[in-house]
Amino acid sequence: MIENFKSKSPLKWDVKTLIFVFVGGFTVIYILSLLTNAAEVAFLMAPFGASCVLVFAAWEAPLAQPRNVIGGHFLTSVTGLIVSQLLGNHPWSLAIGVGLALVVMVLTKTTHPPAGANPIIIITSNSTWQFLLFPVLTGSIILIIMAVLLNRFVFRRTYPKFWY
Repeated sequence: MIENFKSKSPLKWDVKTLIFVFVGGFTVIYILSLLTNAAEVAFLMAPFGASCVLVFAAWEAPLAQPRNVIGGHFLTSVTGLIVSQLLGNHPWSLAIGVGLALVVMVLTKTTHPPAGANPIIIITSNSTWQFLLFPVLTGSIILIIMAVLLNRFVFRRTYPKFWY
């Protein structure tokens, strides 16, 4: 067991990667922020920042693929909305919302760690079903469109690895 503590992190970086990660995260969050300000509806939510980490810094990971990003955010938000409507905002309803959201993502093969926060956001803010369209669905689709464009055409990476 002590030997595991002697191992070094396998994660590596170079200047090119740092530039890609910065440009990707900056571009997506900037666009979603501009759209939010212009349209006066939310296109942006905090978990999208964490989604940017995956699609730009770990773009090859299954958890960073479009199915997982869009499906994970959508399904956990539906779960959070249902729990919020049925059970209200309580510590136990937050726990049920997150627990069920995790089960739904695993069952549907749409696991996306940032989406695990969605039920907490939805339940604590008493969000309506409109939250599902703005920011969840619209924002996650824009995030993926930008991830595909930047990763494929600007950074010359093979992204996505799979769609479904």
